Amino acid sequence: MKIAIGSKILNKAWGGGNLFVKNLSEHLANNGHRVVFDLLDSDIDLILFTDPRFSSENSTFNHKDIKYFQKLVNPNVKVVHRINECDQRKNTFGVNEYYILANKVADHTVFVSKWLKEIYINEGYESHDSSVIMSGSDGRIFNNQNYKEWKKEDKFKLITHHWGSNKNKGFALYSQLDKLLDNEFWKNKISFEFIGNINPDYKFKNTKITRPLFGKQLAQALKKSNAYITASINEPSGNHHIESSQCGIPLLYIKSGGVPEFAEGYGLEYNPQNLEEKLLDMMNNYANYFNLMKSYPFNSEIMSKDYEDLFLRLGIEKKSKVKFSTAKIIIFKIYYKIRYLVKFNPMGNLIFKSYLRASLIINKNKHII
Repeated sequence: MKIAIGSKILNKAWGGGNLFVKNLSEHLANNGHRVVFDLLDSDIDLILFTDPRFSSENSTFNHKDIKYFQKLVNPNVKVVHRINECDQRKNTFGVNEYYILANKVADHTVFVSKWLKEIYINEGYESHDSSVIMSGSDGRIFNNQNYKEWKKEDKFKLITHHWGSNKNKGFALYSQLDKLLDNEFWKNKISFEFIGNINPDYKFKNTKITRPLFGKQLAQALKKSNAYITASINEPSGNHHIESSQCGIPLLYIKSGGVPEFAEGYGLEYNPQNLEEKLLDMMNNYANYFNLMKSYPFNSEIMSKDYEDLFLRLGIEKKSKVKFSTAKIIIFKIYYKIRYLVKFNPMGNLIFKSYLRASLIINKNKHII
């Protein structure tokens, strides 16, 4: 099967969406499928599109491109839309509405959590053919090998990491934790490290700040900690807490977004009011939580197999083969190359980034669609 995924892979710290594409494409290739990241081949069997916003920096096609591909090139291609974004995540406006509009080209929709699916149903998404596939990280990198249990005579090391710096990533709580370390009692008991990009509205005095890391470097840094804390608000699924949990690190999480679907039964729920109480609970019963994480069930191999099974099912449902029109294919390729030339060639990339900056200034506090 030939599968087109609508996103470039960036070999650097770039958030969970980039890692999803990397892990899934590797799995598909290893299992005999051909993966491409554009719509230049006429014999594509299935399209997975991940972001309908042309402004998304690594997106290589959206629903409008898919419509033209179906009309001019291959009307029999199957389309899967993976939704992992919503307005609630960053307090934006118009994203949900735009995703629902873009979703009309899809034969099947995959949501990354039940929580996210409910949001879209409540806002007008018509659940014709959809599923929830839980996310996972690369188990070759994020695993509990060489992760050691905390010794109670040592300081208790808390850690978190985020690529995005939006306030909803949990900065109010991380700031609360930073202030807690002013207290002599807690200062002698715990430490806190933040890996990633800091929101400029928050200043940290007692927290160790580390630049964004990814891959093996990130896993090594995480395994130096004793517990992981996430305060992310309205996270559709999140990747950060999955990576840490796969490393075997006991988890502290809040009841918000899709995170509890991944954490319930494999971590300790807390809120800003009972943070100190739950920290002591984690420390006093550390061995129980440490052993609990050994059976954490989510990883990218399971996730990717679920996607592959879905793709194969949809592939079986395909109609008979279509004859390709050379003239129409040429028309589509000209359109497609012009549309993305500005975005992805070296000079065009500068123009595209300038366009993004200008658009963000004009449309302050909104996602550019």
